[in-house]
Amino acid sequence: MPFQSAPIIDRLQLDSLPAGRHTFRFEALANGIGQSWLVPVLVYRGSESGPRVMVTAGVHGDELNGVLTAQQLGRELDYRSLRGTVVLVPGLNPSGMLARHRDFMPTDPDSSSFNFNRLFPGREQGNSAERYLHRLWHGLLKGNADYAIDLHTQTRGARYPLFAFADYRIPAALAMARAVGPDCLQDDPGEPGVLETVWNQHDVPCITLEVGGGSIAERHTVQRAVAGLHRVLHQLGLTEARPTPEGCEPVSVPAEGRATTTIRAELGGLALPQVALGQAVALGQLVAIQYDAFGAEARHYHAPIAGWVLSINDDPMREPGTLLVRLLHN
Repeated sequence: MPFQSAPIIDRLQLDSLPAGRHTFRFEALANGIGQSWLVPVLVYRGSESGPRVMVTAGVHGDELNGVLTAQQLGRELDYRSLRGTVVLVPGLNPSGMLARHRDFMPTDPDSSSFNFNRLFPGREQGNSAERYLHRLWHGLLKGNADYAIDLHTQTRGARYPLFAFADYRIPAALAMARAVGPDCLQDDPGEPGVLETVWNQHDVPCITLEVGGGSIAERHTVQRAVAGLHRVLHQLGLTEARPTPEGCEPVSVPAEGRATTTIRAELGGLALPQVALGQAVALGQLVAIQYDAFGAEARHYHAPIAGWVLSINDDPMREPGTLLVRLLHN
């Protein structure tokens, strides 16, 4: 069913749906011209009972590889072979997506943009972003999942590998993260207002999966993420095992750590990383070189700690304070 023809709902009553593939438009909030932000929702409900898995993407509007991952997973799912239910929300922040920006962009001229992933589960009488998330949490997400996966990427101008956050204190969350087979894995106790944290606080094991860079299409990273999500669904008992596409095999020993350190530009000018994603680096190793407006070397940057390269800038134009390299370490 085309998006424009899908029913508009303000509450997803998942357990009342029959077996099948269902599409909806969730009415999140009215905008400044009296129309509604409509969020796409796909439900794959199997004929056999089993876990309910919620996959969200696009919490940040410029993180499009997560949206592509959720959409491709939807194209590959068949409700007739599911033991349980999969809910896909591929585009949670249409305001940010249209603005090509990570934040929710309110139409209030006296308001700044908002990072949704610091405001969950929202507030009924809050600002427009908090009201949006309150409706989304109580009408669409809460009560409709036994497990959850939130898809992200790095923001514009930088890149992650396939990278998972999991709270190691929650065995089911750690098992999902390992089933994905990511390049890097971080022990993440959670921050207030983050969707992963809120799910875990409501006894729904959740992981955050980072799928490459922002505002660019990384087809191979998306394919690896989709293959990883299929492995999670199999691990949770929803599907039979399926062949992994060539080149999308899980990483058997991911780089793991509990902390990150970001090396930031101290000057303005073009900068080139001297390391690759996932690379192990030693204390003091050269990780980036920055150049002035004439193209002369202006600054060398070195690793302040040993670890693995978790993120690099792929936009060379860097002003003071912006990310050059991020390291994962213990």
